[in-house]
Parts: sequence; C-alpha cells; structure tokens
Amino acid sequence: MPRIIETESLIPVVAALAQEACYELRDVYVDSLRKAAEREASPYGAEILRVLVKNAEYAKKERMPCCQDTGFCVVFMEIGQEVSWKGRGLFDAVNEGVRRGYIQGYLRKSIVTDPFTRLNSNDNTPAVLHTEITEGDKVVIKLM
Repeated sequence: MPRIIETESLIPVVAALAQEACYELRDVYVDSLRKAAEREASPYGAEILRVLVKNAEYAKKERMPCCQDTGFCVVFMEIGQEVSWKGRGLFDAVNEGVRRGYIQGYLRKSIVTDPFTRLNSNDNTPAVLHTEITEGDKVVIKLM
C-alpha cells in the first residue's frame, strides 16, 4: 500500500528551507572561510573573508539573509517509489512554498517570468525542481 502525502504539507517545509538556505551558511563552509582568512596573503583578501564570516554569524543569529540571493531557488527531492501524492500538483506546491518563504522571509525576489520582457515574478518563482525516485516511502527535500 503506497504512502499518501498531501502536497499541501510540502508548502511550509519548502518555505522554511528557502529561508534557512538564506539565513544559515553551514558550519563547514564558515570554518572554511575562517581557515582561508588565516592563510590569505593579501590583507584585503583576508579582511573580506573575515567580513563574510561575521556576516554569516550575524545572519544566523538574527535570522536575516547572509547574502542576498541573485539566482534560482533549486529544489532537490528524493521521492520513494511507494509515495503517492494527493492534492495540487507537486511543482505547484513546491513553487507555493518558495513563494511563501521568499515573501515571509523578506528575501530578494530576482526571478523574471520572461527573459525578453524582464518582468519580475515578485516571489522568486518558478523554482527549478529536480526529482529522483528512490526505494521506500520517504521523501527527502534539499533546497539550494
């Protein structure tokens, strides 16, 4: 029997991941910036790296974007073959999560709906969605 998941349940998850991706740089990356600052020969280069570390620490603490994103929201989903979706379309639910995350998180909305007219979507959709079918009845969502 397949596991049935309401696509509506994805929306708050994707919204939270969109904000987290902009607020929290992983510790491994922040540590890499610290180490790079210590090794950097140029005083200006070292200072820039230290500023990036401070920015990442402040963003995490204050829940503010550490770097204003200028690109696409990319969502990776590993979907178990025993999962069945119910409700709105999967792509629509993911985009609604991105929309809410970017609007509620006051994140930079930089996606245009048409490259020729340059009309901004004002919610950073559409996202890029990559899916992979895996074994089981679990769903893993990663957002970049």
